[in-house]
Amino acid sequence: MKTFKSSIFFSAALNLLGPVAANAELLSTDDPTIRNFLCVGPGCADEELNAGDELRLKGNNVRMHFDDDSTAAGLPDNDWRISINDSYNGGEDYFSVVDATNGRVPFRVDANAPSNALRVTSSGRLGLGTAIPVQEVHITDTTEPGIRFEQTSGSLHAWDLRANQLGFYLVDLETFRIPFEVSADAPEGALFVESDGSVGIGTRDPDELLHIRSNAANSDAFALFEATGSGSDAAFRLKQNGVTPTTWEFRNQEDSGRLNVGIAGGNTPLKIDNAANNNLLKLGRNNRPDEVVVTGKLVVNNTEMNVPDYVFEPGYELPTLAEIDAFIADNGHLPGVPSAAVVAETGLDMTQMQMAQLEKIEELTLHTIAQDREISAQRVEINAQRAEIAKLRAMVETMLEKR
Repeated sequence: MKTFKSSIFFSAALNLLGPVAANAELLSTDDPTIRNFLCVGPGCADEELNAGDELRLKGNNVRMHFDDDSTAAGLPDNDWRISINDSYNGGEDYFSVVDATNGRVPFRVDANAPSNALRVTSSGRLGLGTAIPVQEVHITDTTEPGIRFEQTSGSLHAWDLRANQLGFYLVDLETFRIPFEVSADAPEGALFVESDGSVGIGTRDPDELLHIRSNAANSDAFALFEATGSGSDAAFRLKQNGVTPTTWEFRNQEDSGRLNVGIAGGNTPLKIDNAANNNLLKLGRNNRPDEVVVTGKLVVNNTEMNVPDYVFEPGYELPTLAEIDAFIADNGHLPGVPSAAVVAETGLDMTQMQMAQLEKIEELTLHTIAQDREISAQRVEINAQRAEIAKLRAMVETMLEKR
């Protein structure tokens, strides 16, 4: 049984009861109850067939108005209307809920909308295009389901979130670029953001702010920084804002192909040419962790380096071996060469040490040359003395024979 209280709506309905008396039973004019079927509107026939309906609104401008006549302060009093179809030539077919007080249409369904265009299940799940939503919101489409986000005031902009058999992606509709995309069959943990902000690539358990893991056999865990624009270097930076704020950068220079390691915007103490030979520098090898191995040529470029060719200049005061012997006895190292204690305290300047060694080699060369000259003179003198001794021996032998 359907029971309706007196209202503007039923005042109009009661005026129509005469023509439909065969299908309706009026039980009370004060608080009427309509049994079976009620047709309201100028389009209702005298003997309107119910066709299974209990209430029918019929006409070319069908509207149902809900008029809240509350007047007490604080009580809701907004009016609503159910409206179908436009009433003018060329208008649209639809079903809508109208905010009659504010003149807005918050809900509308166009004619010929597909089945299950909007479905809310008893569990509160929302289906768009499906009668059986399996999540809180479930969207289906025969080609590419998507959601559009569009700003309609101020700086206009729109984004689409779409999915298909190839993947899931975000489209910037102003540029038609795809800044974010996940391909179908992407591996587990391809991109994961932990609650503390740590990002895992290939892992759902990142140990650092950025953790890259490769789980496949024979697959290296590389991070690639690629610059494809003209005049652009590929680089990454390491920055800290502690006691001594510093930003280091590793830069692959586009005009030379060189790897530069240095301070961002400052000095570049290390440069590696892109054509450098393999294994030019090795730190530790074959169970020898304290070795530094340079397999190429070591070139020292120091503008203050003074090659000690001055040793060969006239007037150079070459220390005598006796003087060197005395210095060693007093100091425990060669003159001009840093002692072990100095090296331990200040470090080893390879350029200084090489030049000191070269100076000692040149001095030793001069001593060797002097010794060679002395030995040669002594050899001449010895040979002369031997000849003289031979003459004297011959004379003695001759005198002995004459006796």
